[in-house]
Amino acid sequence: MKQYNVAVVGATGLVGRKMTQVLEERNFPVKKLIPLASERSAGKEISFRGEKIKVQKLAPESFAGIEIALFSAGASVSREFAPIAAEAGAVAIDNSSAWRMDPEIPLVVPEVNRADIFKHHGIIANPNCSTIQMVVALKPLHDRYRIRRVVVSTYQSVTGAGQKGVDQLDEELGKKQGATKKFPHKIAFNCLPHIDVFFDDGYTKEEHKMTFETAKIMGDDSIKVTATCVRVPVFGGHSESVNIEFEKPYELKDVFAVLRKSPGLIVVDDPSNNVYPMPLDAYEKDEVFVGRIRRDDTAPNSLNMWVVSDNIRKGAATNAVQIAEELIKGRD
Repeated sequence: MKQYNVAVVGATGLVGRKMTQVLEERNFPVKKLIPLASERSAGKEISFRGEKIKVQKLAPESFAGIEIALFSAGASVSREFAPIAAEAGAVAIDNSSAWRMDPEIPLVVPEVNRADIFKHHGIIANPNCSTIQMVVALKPLHDRYRIRRVVVSTYQSVTGAGQKGVDQLDEELGKKQGATKKFPHKIAFNCLPHIDVFFDDGYTKEEHKMTFETAKIMGDDSIKVTATCVRVPVFGGHSESVNIEFEKPYELKDVFAVLRKSPGLIVVDDPSNNVYPMPLDAYEKDEVFVGRIRRDDTAPNSLNMWVVSDNIRKGAATNAVQIAEELIKGRD
C-alpha cells in the first residue's frame, strides 16, 4: 500500500491532537508525520505509533514533500497557509470556517457527499461539528422522503470552544486553579444560548453555519434550516433536538429501517428501558447516534429525533481523516 507524508497543522490543540490519535487508530498509511504549530508550541512533543515527534514551527516551507495536510489551527492560519500547502502539492483538509462557504471549495461529510471530494483544487473543507452529525442523520431521510424544513436546537459541549472552554469549566467546578474566561458568563450549572458572534438578524454565526452548510453539503438549497445553538456544561459530545418536515408521508417503522442501514449511524432507541443516545455514550466513538425517534403530530409529515456525536472526533478529527481515506482510495 502506498504511504503518504502527512502534516497536522495545529498539532498541539484539542482537535490537532485528536487528528494524530485518529490517524494512528485507523491505521492511516502515514509514511512520515509532520506536526506543525505556532512558535509558542514549537519544540513540544507528540506521540505517534509509540514514538515522540517534535512539533515544528509552521512556515511556508513546511509543506515541501507533504501530500496531505490536516488543518486545525483557526481560520486566519488556514486562509494563509492552506493555499501554500496546495501550491506545494498537498491536499489541505481544513477544519476551520475559512473555506466552508467558498463555492469553489468542496465541503464534505463522506457519508453524505463523498463524490464532492474529487472536485477539489487542493483544498477540502471540513464542516462545522454540529452540522456534521446532523447531516449524517438527515441524508438518508432526505433521499427517501425529501426534507422541506429542519428546526434544530443544539446542546454543545465546552470542548467545542477549544481548550480554554474546557479550562473554564474545570476551574468553575474546582478541578483546577485559574481564571480562564472563554465564555461571557459562567458555564458550570448553566446553559448559554450563545455560540460565536451575534449577527444583526439576532442569530449567531454558529446558527448561520448550520443553515448554510447543510444546504451546501446536501446539495439542495430548498432545505430550510433554522437553528438555536446552546453551550452546555458537558465536557465532550454535542446533542441535538431535530424536528424535520418531509414532503412525503412516512411510516415510523420505515424511518427506523432507513436509519439502521445508513452508514455512520447507530440507532439507540428503547425509551421504555431508558435507552437513548447520550454524550457519555458517544465519547471517543466515531459514529453518530440517533434516538427518541417519534412522529410530530402537530404538523403533516413531521418527525422528531435526538442526535448525539463526539464533536472532537466525528465532528472534527475523524471526519477530516475519513476525507483523507476516501481521497487516497480514489474514485470508484
